[in-house]
Amino acid sequence: MKSSPWERSYKIKVVGDSAIAIFLGNKIDEEINDVVLTVAKKIEEKNIKGITEVVPTYCSVYIYYDPLKADYRQVLNELHEIVKSTKVKGKIKTRTIKIPVAYGGEFGPDLEFVAQYHNMSIEDVIEIHSKPTYRVYMLGFTPGFAYMGGLDKRIATPRLKTPRKRVPAGSVGIAGEQTGIYPIESPGGWRLIGRTPLKLFNPKRDPPTLLLPGDRVKFIPIDHEEFYKILEEEGK
Repeated sequence: MKSSPWERSYKIKVVGDSAIAIFLGNKIDEEINDVVLTVAKKIEEKNIKGITEVVPTYCSVYIYYDPLKADYRQVLNELHEIVKSTKVKGKIKTRTIKIPVAYGGEFGPDLEFVAQYHNMSIEDVIEIHSKPTYRVYMLGFTPGFAYMGGLDKRIATPRLKTPRKRVPAGSVGIAGEQTGIYPIESPGGWRLIGRTPLKLFNPKRDPPTLLLPGDRVKFIPIDHEEFYKILEEEGK
């Protein structure tokens, strides 16, 4: 496929005294997210003086910098050049990661609600949820929390009205038309339908997060006995 420079409109805005955002679209879209990840990677590779962090989101890139070390105008000019020179070469290379999930029971306290909300069986919800291959669009909220698109609209379910104070690490949830996994124990308002025994965040690992933006995720249903076997292996 012939590559071409980024031709769509974009906006670069100041979003604080030490951050700049590049807006490349306004919707959840794989093509836009491909450009987001490509631009973010180029910025990181450029090693622009003073930039401390580059964070890709669904359709924008946030750049954080040290105002005492960075020349704001120079940073801005560099960012414009990077976006304008970015070439779209079709789909970016991705990894596909299989995530085992024990659905329902103590691991998925909202699974029954999701089934009733959509007037279907628990088995149907599990089948529908585990069938697609999801895309990780961005990480956020907590370290390594992967926001994934591709959820079947038949099981799209609103968040809890009142978030839980404690959601166990590994919990798999639904919020609207998204699905995600809580990498660490934290508060949260997503509908919990299952849990994975895998460690999604480990500060001793490089990178510390199991999932990265652009990755593909395939959920594999397992029984509760298998959950504890894998959990034991993860702890070794």
